[in-house]
Amino acid sequence: MLKIATFNLFNYIEPPYACYDFDRIYDEVQWQKKQKWIRDYLTEHQPDVIGFQEVFSPDSLKALVADCDYPYFSVVDSADVIEDYIFRSPVVAIASRYPITDITAVMPDSELAVSMGLSAEYQFSRKPLRASIELPHLGTTDCYVVHFKSKRPMLESDDNKLATTKAVLDAFTKQMCGSWGSSMQRGSEAALLFQQMIQRRLATNNPMMLMGDFNDRLDNDRDGVLSHLTMNTLRFNSDPQAQDIVKQFSLQDSWFLYQHAANGVIASSTPDPRPPTHYFFNKGSVLDYILLSCEFNAEYQRSLYEVSDYHTYDRHLINPIYARDSESTDHAVVQINLQLRT
Repeated sequence: MLKIATFNLFNYIEPPYACYDFDRIYDEVQWQKKQKWIRDYLTEHQPDVIGFQEVFSPDSLKALVADCDYPYFSVVDSADVIEDYIFRSPVVAIASRYPITDITAVMPDSELAVSMGLSAEYQFSRKPLRASIELPHLGTTDCYVVHFKSKRPMLESDDNKLATTKAVLDAFTKQMCGSWGSSMQRGSEAALLFQQMIQRRLATNNPMMLMGDFNDRLDNDRDGVLSHLTMNTLRFNSDPQAQDIVKQFSLQDSWFLYQHAANGVIASSTPDPRPPTHYFFNKGSVLDYILLSCEFNAEYQRSLYEVSDYHTYDRHLINPIYARDSESTDHAVVQINLQLRT
């Protein structure tokens, strides 16, 4: 069995460093408590491969996971320094109990970006990483870790007093346009990343996993900004061979794979509701995902594994205990189990 997890650590930064401003520094007690919370999760749930987001201090994280029997750890970027001890722009990371044989930052195709109406200098808001990992029975598997652009508006009003009608409307239009700008960035990141994944698979035929904080819902039945990540048909084409090729290069949400039995029959007529992975006030959303290529889909004739369990670790969100959870994270941890097919 293989266990795969995606884990947003929420401002993982070792003191005396701060994230974003001087007020966001852990004292030593808080830092050790956060370290323990992460270590306790890893010890209890034992994932084999973990994609991390919001990493400011990768060296500290590398040491922590090494103590938990993860000898392989990689990052492809570093957080930006604003001034002195203040950092911004956290990075993604990956830890594994199996050998990481190659690691790289995924870069967008500039020609494709231009054809999409973007700049030739377009870049991801946070560099995705691709780690090639030697997994049992699968061999070299390409594992991608992402943290797509947040929903925070790109444009924000500088006037907090809003004393006039014009100031109110200026703030309103900046919020509206800034939110859509963030959505465009997030959707463009997903499309350009998926294109690179397809090209990599065409060259290597490696199985694929995509995990991370998508910062949006992944709705396949709506025209959402991320819905193309799970597209699996070639529109306006009736050629079965062409459709089969597309399916071999497509990704599927591990939650929906889990909801199906081994022969592709829905496990129940009313599947369990999907647990949220993040809450804004009292509204829950699913923002954290693990997507898989056809090697993990039991409906695919040549699949090797199937999703036998899907677990959302959220007790710190829905029933927090201060002594245990005060320095945890604002996201749930998503973990799937992959069972070898017989």
